[in-house]
Amino acid sequence: MSRTARKHASIGPVHTAHQVRIIGGQWKRTPLPVLDAEGLRPTPDRVRETVFNWLNHLIDGRWQDIDCLDLFAGTGVLGFEAASRGATRVAMVEQHGPAVRQLQASKDKLQATQVEILRGDALALLSVAAGKYCNLIFVDPPYHQNWLGKIMPLCESILTASGLIYVESEHLLEGAEAPAWMAAWEIVRADQAGMVFYHLLRRKNSV
Repeated sequence: MSRTARKHASIGPVHTAHQVRIIGGQWKRTPLPVLDAEGLRPTPDRVRETVFNWLNHLIDGRWQDIDCLDLFAGTGVLGFEAASRGATRVAMVEQHGPAVRQLQASKDKLQATQVEILRGDALALLSVAAGKYCNLIFVDPPYHQNWLGKIMPLCESILTASGLIYVESEHLLEGAEAPAWMAAWEIVRADQAGMVFYHLLRRKNSV
């Protein structure tokens, strides 16, 4: 179950009561609706600005070379941000029906032909993605359910050798508390906003 689905599971009808804005690129300042659901918190503007500054530096601004996968897409703000900056392809994965419909509406509003909306479970999708590769993955799963332990080995199988993964988690992913799956990864950048830790990772010994 995606974070969105988990946080909607015990509530009634969903409405769109607030929004976030795309920070940069061709759709800069364009608002995206956020489902009015308890606990649904899109990646904050300040965090996204930091992360996309990191990415822009690391890829030398060559967004046209980016093939992106946005797992647990929710509002899609990370994926739409990448598309706004020129990513060639952005596949967004989301399981919760209202969120999928909102993603489709945002795609239509932006005429974002490079964006593909995939409804389904992220783990199941990755399990059948052999032979398909991308060079940027966003992973922002539900907390306290060991999603990263299950997802990250599969991400490794579809990420290009020099690709990057953005990961949000409830823990810092280095030091004594680093999870076992981190053995395959190195942290390129990391920071903290409140109780959220966010990281850019790449494979160890990447080319």
